[in-house]
Amino acid sequence: MLDDCTVPQPGEMLLSLPVLTPTEIELELRGLPGWELREGWLRRAYSTPGWSHTLLLASQIAFLAEAAWHHPDLELGYARVVVKLQTHKVHGLTAMDFALARKIEEQVTWLPSAESPLDGYPKKWIH
Repeated sequence: MLDDCTVPQPGEMLLSLPVLTPTEIELELRGLPGWELREGWLRRAYSTPGWSHTLLLASQIAFLAEAAWHHPDLELGYARVVVKLQTHKVHGLTAMDFALARKIEEQVTWLPSAESPLDGYPKKWIH
């Protein structure tokens, strides 16, 4: 048990983090449109306007993953980024995977609202 002055090292909290059941995974997926369970991974494919946006998207995801200290597998194509999440140390899906998926989705699909003074990208954005 950790006392109040001890900071856990990255990965230490995994010891008490359970692998989610199929029912829990199904419930979590309901809140993440576009995400799916495939071959034991939480997966989402994003389409981008082109190569420069693909690299920007990958960098944004990498930044979020590093801040969270939970790292996805990424596949990059000209106008596509595939994100695959799994808690490697337990070889399954945990709450960490869904928390990071929600943060990724929130950040990378953000666009200014109609009331915003910001115009937003004039062409089809990441989807």
